[in-house]
Amino acid sequence: MAPLRTLLATALLLGSAVVSAHSYHGGDLDIGHPWSRPLPPVATTGVAYLTVTNQGEAEDVLLSAESPVAEKVEIHTHIKDGDLMKMRQLDELVIPAGGEQTLAPGGHHLMLMGLKQVPAAGERFPLTLHFKEAGTIEVEVAVDAEPTEPQEHHQH
Repeated sequence: MAPLRTLLATALLLGSAVVSAHSYHGGDLDIGHPWSRPLPPVATTGVAYLTVTNQGEAEDVLLSAESPVAEKVEIHTHIKDGDLMKMRQLDELVIPAGGEQTLAPGGHHLMLMGLKQVPAAGERFPLTLHFKEAGTIEVEVAVDAEPTEPQEHHQH
C-alpha cells in the first residue's frame, strides 16, 4: 500500500508543477504564463500579457487573437510621442527566430475590447492566438494581481 501512496503523491506533485508552470506549446513556439490583472466589474476593456518564445530557425508572426470574454482582441504597443506615452494598434507582431516577444505592462500587449464578462482575480479565461506558421494556439489567461512567475521585461 505504501508504494501506491508514494505513486499517488508523486503524481499529484508533478501535476501541480505542470499547472503552476502555466505554459503552452505550438509548432516552434512556447507561450509562457498568459496573465491579466483583475478589473472593476464595470470595465469594458481589459488586457492580456504573455511571453512568446520561438525555438525555431524561422520567424513567426502573431496575426491576431480572440477570446469569448471580449468582442474583439487587438495587438497593441506603447510608443513615446514627445513626453506622452501613446497606445497604438499593431497589425501583427513578429516573433524572431531563436528569440522572443514579451507582452508586458508598458509595452506590447493584447487589448480585450468590449468585454462581455469581467474576469475576477483567481479566474482564468480562454484566449486563442493565431500565428502565421505555428497556426492556432489555445491558452488560458490567469487573472492575477501580478504574474506568479518571474518575467523579464525586454524592450523590442
